[in-house]
Amino acid sequence: MNVLNMHEIAEAGHRILNPLTEDKLMLLADICRLRPGQRLLDLASGKGEMLCRWADAYGIEGHGVDISTVFVPVARERAAELGVADRVTFELNDAADAVKSGEHSGYDIVACIGATWIGGGLAGTADLMLRALRPGGVVLIGEPYWADDTPDEAYDALHTPRDAFTTLIGTHDRLEAAGLELLEMVLADGDSWDRYAAAQWWTVSDWLRGNRAHPDADAMRAYLADARRTHLQYQRRYMGWGVFVCRVAED
Repeated sequence: MNVLNMHEIAEAGHRILNPLTEDKLMLLADICRLRPGQRLLDLASGKGEMLCRWADAYGIEGHGVDISTVFVPVARERAAELGVADRVTFELNDAADAVKSGEHSGYDIVACIGATWIGGGLAGTADLMLRALRPGGVVLIGEPYWADDTPDEAYDALHTPRDAFTTLIGTHDRLEAAGLELLEMVLADGDSWDRYAAAQWWTVSDWLRGNRAHPDADAMRAYLADARRTHLQYQRRYMGWGVFVCRVAED
């Protein structure tokens, strides 16, 4: 059972597949100064909630790309539910491959929210995003960051190498090194982390009670036990999460 399959089960009840609340998701839209007719490319778009909600509220158009055979149909259903399927489309594909194909370009906004693994990290993902961005456009990068006092044991417990992410100011420096100017940001807090992480516990618990004989039950039971412990002991305190609003820096 791979990590994607585990997340498809754990996030079955989520609309937003990251620690932003609905209010912060719409705050991010306001910060981006969205207006009708703008085009957004969402890489690793998950269930498409951001793109669909913004299309409904602000009249933008867009395209989402995700590798999950579970999430993409849900995104399409959400677009139909909100009446934006004529302006929003979703593609089942590897996000990096989709950009490298050259079929996506000239977008006003390119987003990759919490999935910079598609480009091997922040720098590689920023490079991918800029290929699809129009001159003067905006990129949205969702990325975890470490607290300044994160202990060594937290990295092991969270199964995340220390250098996979950096501190908040270190994230700023990585953005600058990638040729980006940080304009704004929307950060999760302890409560929004809880709503995202803890809600998964209930979902997985329900799945386990209804799938006791499933061949992946033991793996999901271990996933749940680890998720609870690491969030309570380390993640909530030492791992921040935010969306960073950027544009190409001037020379």
